[in-house]
Amino acid sequence: MRGTGPRTRATRLAHDVLIVDAGDDPHRLDAYRRLRRRAFVEEQGLFTGEDVDAYDAHPRSRVLVAVTPENVVLGGVRLHPEDGDGGLGWWRGSRLVCRDVPGTARGAIGAALVRAACVEAVGVGALRFDAHVQLDHVRFFRRLGWTALRRIEVAGREHALMHWPVDRIARLVHATKAPLGGLYDGLVPDDPWKGDDAVPVPDAPGVVACTDAITPSMVERDPEWAGWCAMLVTAHDLSAMGARPLGALDALGAADVDHADRVLTGLRRGSDAFDLPVLGGHTQLGVPAALSVTGLGHATDPVPGAGRAGQALAVTADLEGGWRPGHHGRQWDSTSWRRRDDLRTMLDAVRAARADGRVEAAKDVSMAGVVGTTGMLAEASGCGAELDVAAIPRPDGASAGDWLTCFPGFALITAHDAARADPLPAGPATGASCGRLVEGRGVRLRWPDGEVTTAVDGAVTGLGPTTRPATTDHTPEDPA
Repeated sequence: MRGTGPRTRATRLAHDVLIVDAGDDPHRLDAYRRLRRRAFVEEQGLFTGEDVDAYDAHPRSRVLVAVTPENVVLGGVRLHPEDGDGGLGWWRGSRLVCRDVPGTARGAIGAALVRAACVEAVGVGALRFDAHVQLDHVRFFRRLGWTALRRIEVAGREHALMHWPVDRIARLVHATKAPLGGLYDGLVPDDPWKGDDAVPVPDAPGVVACTDAITPSMVERDPEWAGWCAMLVTAHDLSAMGARPLGALDALGAADVDHADRVLTGLRRGSDAFDLPVLGGHTQLGVPAALSVTGLGHATDPVPGAGRAGQALAVTADLEGGWRPGHHGRQWDSTSWRRRDDLRTMLDAVRAARADGRVEAAKDVSMAGVVGTTGMLAEASGCGAELDVAAIPRPDGASAGDWLTCFPGFALITAHDAARADPLPAGPATGASCGRLVEGRGVRLRWPDGEVTTAVDGAVTGLGPTTRPATTDHTPEDPA
């Protein structure tokens, strides 16, 4: 992206200038390309003949233009995926050009176009948004919140690779997990499972308990799915501990009998599918929708939710299925249609790998998504994490932006000694080593070009590191 025109702190934009998507409007696209040719070919000599490249024909490229009410194009900017089809969420802004307009502060149109491009990048699912900026425009971009990463050469001239901080993952983490440290300070024990949904029960050797609540709006609007998911997340909590399921108790609030029956229909299906019998519970009618489930399991050697710096990280996820209707980009359904034995194989994967000494820590992916859950594991480990975006297993047709921030059905983050980072024995699920625990804090994403961006810049929950397990001697679980 190469800003044109003198730099200025002023960003005043004439009230009748609009930033719009050029779409397939031939007039706007032609006018934008004429401005580009004049700036980059005729005036700056960056290109010979034309500045048109393959990105102009890319099916996912976008062009934003500044226009007057008379449809006169005053400037424009191009966005395009830098990773092929945009699936990884790596987008770039380029070919920023604008002309001076009487009555408008110099640089204001360029600033408005850059801001609009940032918003557009988030809208198309970007997790990384960068630009190649001519050196005399670096200061202009810095004023708009961009960061210079390093010097590069483009078209024979020195540029700066600059980065705009996409905060999609950070916002999700802040909304779902950030308050927990303050809320639970002094309430939960400082042990290897601090911050986990599932924990060993004191004075009850081998017994593991967990609990989960379903978002009330989901219980209200999609009651059967809410009941299914309540059992799903409970089974996954036990699975991440390396526990076999014993039973569950539910607490249900519903407006009437019909609504309660719909929730319990999903609960019954989940109970059967996940081998998690409902042992009891509590029901209230005539109240707002609410649902929580407590699960009980047995684990001779419970798997902690914390590892240590230097260990490899793996993601194991069921990539089949699709987005739940009404929850596109937020909830992936890989389980509601699965055969019971396939579900059992996936849910037993951590327990089997722990018995072989291959798993040191595990967390099931929560509503904080793959990256946020990785951050929770790293925080509990007293370190940071780095994930290789391209190596994370991802379904066809799901962008990394959606996949890494959604609830993915069955998905686990596991920590392994580097020499034992083989995929979990998880049947139809797909596993891959895709990162590591590192010194520091937060979660960083490594991209195919070697650049590293920060997704989470510190602690996820504020609960802090856990204590270390007393032993790493892994005793096989009784299969009975």
